Amino acid sequence: MITKPEDDKIPKHVAIIMDGNGRWATEKGLPRTEGHKEGAKTVKIILEHAKKRGIKYVTLYAFSSENWKRPKEEVKVLMDLFRKYMKEDVKELQKKKVRVSFIGDRTRFPEDMQERMNEVERETADYNDFHVILALSYGARDDMIAAIKHIALDVMDRKYMISNIDEETVNEALSTHGIPYPDLVIRTSGEQRISNFLLWEIAYAELYFTPIYWPDFNEQDLDIAIEAYGRRNRRFGAV
Repeated sequence: MITKPEDDKIPKHVAIIMDGNGRWATEKGLPRTEGHKEGAKTVKIILEHAKKRGIKYVTLYAFSSENWKRPKEEVKVLMDLFRKYMKEDVKELQKKKVRVSFIGDRTRFPEDMQERMNEVERETADYNDFHVILALSYGARDDMIAAIKHIALDVMDRKYMISNIDEETVNEALSTHGIPYPDLVIRTSGEQRISNFLLWEIAYAELYFTPIYWPDFNEQDLDIAIEAYGRRNRRFGAV
């Protein structure tokens, strides 16, 4: 059994399911798309505060593989927001020497967005102080299936034997390879489920659910989540 040290009160890696944009807008009598626009502003605020608090990694569940099934107009607005974010906000992160990377099936995005993602990853690859991971067109089951196929091909190529497959083998085959497991998962909007997000990686993460919609989630709310994390006695491998 490994217990979290008493002075380890700040999670190294926080993963966030940014939920409630549509409901936030609907309750205000606005189009759902307005909620996404407001939620994009929250991203900037929370990332800045997370960095100040000493968090080293933040993974944001921005667009799931299932989100492609949403109404075309809503998807279009989201694509426009992503373009704007990668052009303006990500450029600002680059200036602050923040590393930015993407997980998910980027091949489903327009070519210009794929090129921008690749460019951002190349240009920020050497930054180490703060790492933002954007999950776009991401689904944990899809990622795990892709990892299984990759491992199977390696076995067929005799790079290693089936008996040698272990946790590290799977880690290296996932899109999150090289990134520490999340310590804390936050989900906004009151829903209490994981929704196909980092299923392998969050096996021992602390879960924190809040009824606050993502557009209303602020610095104080992040502090409250961090404080809740700090009060927990984390145990790994205990029965």
